[in-house]
Amino acid sequence: MKRVVANDAVGSAASLAVLDGAAPDFSDPSFSDTVIRWQKQHGRHALPWQQTRDAYRVWLSEIMLQQTQVSAVIPYYQRFLARFPDVAALAAAPSEEVMAHWSGLGYYTRARNLHRCAQRVVAEHGGAFPRDPDLLQDLPGIGRSTAAAVAAFSYGVRAAILDGNVKRVFARVFGIDGYPGAKPIEDAMWRRAVALLPEQGVESYTQGLMDLGATLCTRSKPACHTCPLAQRCVAFATDRVAQLPVRKPKKAIPEKHTGMLVIIDRDQVLLEQRPDSGIWGGLLSLPEVDSETAITRAMAHFGDIASCEALPSFTHVFTHFKLQISPFRITLAHRLDIAGESTHVWYPAEKLADAPLPAPVKKLLLEVFQDADQR
Repeated sequence: MKRVVANDAVGSAASLAVLDGAAPDFSDPSFSDTVIRWQKQHGRHALPWQQTRDAYRVWLSEIMLQQTQVSAVIPYYQRFLARFPDVAALAAAPSEEVMAHWSGLGYYTRARNLHRCAQRVVAEHGGAFPRDPDLLQDLPGIGRSTAAAVAAFSYGVRAAILDGNVKRVFARVFGIDGYPGAKPIEDAMWRRAVALLPEQGVESYTQGLMDLGATLCTRSKPACHTCPLAQRCVAFATDRVAQLPVRKPKKAIPEKHTGMLVIIDRDQVLLEQRPDSGIWGGLLSLPEVDSETAITRAMAHFGDIASCEALPSFTHVFTHFKLQISPFRITLAHRLDIAGESTHVWYPAEKLADAPLPAPVKKLLLEVFQDADQR
């Protein structure tokens, strides 16, 4: 039996109209009313950042939640606040310490932008986050959707969000064909997001959209039969829930290779500071080489080799490529003085757990020194 959609405006047709130059009316107060009622009864209310309207804490949670699950964010959020309780404390902190507290959360550009943003808020806004979404969006690391979320949750400003969860809800409920990351589709979604904003209750509405995408309208195994929007959902009515939103066209993921040198002298390991730009920017990591021949050349700079052992290779997957890592455990008979090398440092093994290291590098080093202790 075919399902009936309460909202008879089919999203895909509206999207085509937008592409043809028409301007459909996306407003529908009943949509926001439904979302708000559901959120108040069934939405999430106990997350740590929901217990405050402090813009600093709201902003911190929004940045951490970008491309990261709530369960992973909560312990980082709590530890971060314990060390940097307000924007002034974060702005004044050394960048290495900020990176150390972010280490393991991934997408390290967020941490660098977080630090720069805090410094600008202190320098340009007297330590108070502006309530205007346009001013928020001008700050490092804050896009249009994040700016709207901070303004809505902190100040009750009527502004539209459009993160990945909301795009998924819109694509399914309104039957929007096309990849949401394509500019024409995304622009149409933004127009819809603005038109659907309620006059009142923007905080509950904004949280409700996030909660629906995170808990019911999930990427896989969505709970359509308990969704408050099921009666108006085009994807549910036409059996296209699994097809919407349209996935990004697949491209072959390139693979890169690197050799990492785990150079050990007694209970210390040689680390180098990575440049601010690029992968793992601003973190400490291991010296890298592109061939085994390069190991000998590199070691001439650091000391005399007592032993060299190839460790098992492993792969780390980034957003746009895979990195095949071949580590080598090198023990020195005698190390050279690198005091003048500002990018290199001998790091104590007992402090590695709290060091600002990329997650796969930290895991490798902890395993290396654990094995050494057991020998």
